[in-house]
Formats: sequence, structure tokens, C-alpha cells
Amino acid sequence: MRCPVQVFETEVLYLPADAALRYLPEGPIQQNASQFSWVVIQDGPDAEQGSFNLFDLSNQENRTWPLSGRPGFAFPTQNPAVMVVGVERRIQLIDLSTGATQDISAEVDADVSGTIINDGAAFPEGIIFGTKDLQFQEQKAGLYFWRLADRQLIRLRDDQVCSNGKVMTSSGDGWNLWDIDSPTQTVVYYQFDARAGTLSEPTVVIDLRDQDLFPDGMVMTPDGQSVIVALYNPNHAPHGETRQYGLESGQVEAVWKTTAAAQVTCPLLMPWEGRVSLIVTTAAENMSAEKLQQQSQAGALFIGETPFEQVAEDVRLDVDFDH
Repeated sequence: MRCPVQVFETEVLYLPADAALRYLPEGPIQQNASQFSWVVIQDGPDAEQGSFNLFDLSNQENRTWPLSGRPGFAFPTQNPAVMVVGVERRIQLIDLSTGATQDISAEVDADVSGTIINDGAAFPEGIIFGTKDLQFQEQKAGLYFWRLADRQLIRLRDDQVCSNGKVMTSSGDGWNLWDIDSPTQTVVYYQFDARAGTLSEPTVVIDLRDQDLFPDGMVMTPDGQSVIVALYNPNHAPHGETRQYGLESGQVEAVWKTTAAAQVTCPLLMPWEGRVSLIVTTAAENMSAEKLQQQSQAGALFIGETPFEQVAEDVRLDVDFDH
């Protein structure tokens, strides 16, 4: 017998006045007790630059750092001023206090053109991340492991189209990886060996191929039994959905609705004011003026309640500038 699906409404946390900040928000990550960061992958349809942003829940203020390229992810380090950011085709350190940058990876997808870094997940041994074909057509993008110990870049797959959400958990001497390549409309599971830099064959655990929805960003529930997946709906709909799926069953367990914002991109579980909230980013990407009128809250950040009492802190990578 299936349990009833819990449905949660969300409210707008931040609706940027600047259209550039609404175009393609992604990647919210908790930075400290009251702040989370997020990135704008690109400022508009033809833009080749985006931004890093820091939102403070205590005063509802957002700070923006323009970047020289298009970021796919940004993760905190053990130095609060330094972020690890995937920009265009390299991983960089960025010092928010000075603006200084330093490349810490080789170029990704060096043997193909038309791809840039997209979503990723930090874990104690480094970063698992992917790239995307800017035309969303060819299986030429990569899935990568950037190894913290020696700063080596290891390509795990070369057949992705738009590599998106990732979740990592430890498993004995290795790791579990749940991964999304959005156009496949599935979430797949791999066993990952960080020492060897190898993946098992994938197993499909969540299948959305019978729906016109595309899984985007993803986080794990605190009990490790489910994942919360942002669903990007390119069609007109009265609301967007972020869904919780059981990893064993593949079935929907909960839904968070974002009114007038159907293109949901990424979720974040964050403790705030004694409870765990769900923060989700949405996007106004590829919308006509008419569609933007219908999707009037596209590009907003939303916040909603969850049933969770606590959540583990995101990884702080032990990496800093070479001196």
C-alpha cells in the first residue's frame, strides 16, 4: 500500500528586479547559518557570463559577484572568502574579497567544442560534475571527477547531453553516486571508485520518460532513503514541481509547488529558525514575453516547509590558493 503524497506550498523568497538574475539561477548551497550561495549560469540568452550570489535569510538581502564566464557550480571551502567554481571549461578558486582567481583543473572536454561545465556535487575526495552541450542535442558532454588529493581531472563518461544533479554517499571503501543527465529523463545509480576513478554500469532508479518533465538539480533527504528532484517543465503550467522520490520504490513521496514558475532548477535543504526549509531556484530561460507574463514568478527563489528536523552541512573542501 502506497502512502499518500505530501504536498507543500512554497512562497517567494526573492524575486530579482534584474532580469539577468532571473534568467538561469541554479546551485543553491548553504554557506553559513543564515546565508546560502547560488549561481546564475548566464545573464541572458546570448550572454557568455553569469554571476555568483550570496543570499542572507536574516535580512533578505542578496549580493552579486559578476563572473568572467558562465558558472555551473560554486562550493564553499574551509576559507569563507574562497569558493571553488566551475566556470566555462575549468574549475577555479575565486577569492570573493579580492576578486582573484586561480585555475585548479585542466580544461574539460578538450577534444570537443560547444560544451561548458554544468552541475556538480562536492564530497570529501573532490567534486563529481558534468558538462552540457550548449545546443542540448549531442551526446558529447562529459561526466568528471576532480580529485582533491592531486587536483587531477578524470573523465568518467563522454556521452552526456546536459549533465545535472548529483548526490554522493559513502559505501564501504567507495561511494554511491546518483546522477542526472536531464534529456534522458531518468535518475541513475552508479558505484564509484575514487581511487581508480571508475564507475559501475548505471542502474535506472527514477524514470520520468512518460512525462514531459526534465529532472534538473537534486539533493538527498536526511535519512538517505529518498532524493528531492527539481523538475524543469518547459511547457506552460500553473506551477512548477520539486518532488521527493523513494530510491527503493522510484515513487513520488512529496511535492513542493512553485506558483507561476514551472522551470524549477535546483533544491537545497537548509536549517533556518529551528526547522529545515526547502529552498528552490527557478529560471526564466528561453521564455517569450507572453510566456513571462504567464510565468510571472519565473526566476524567483522560493522557500517551503519540510518534515525534516535536521540536515547535514554541505562539504567544505580543503583547498586554497597556491602561495
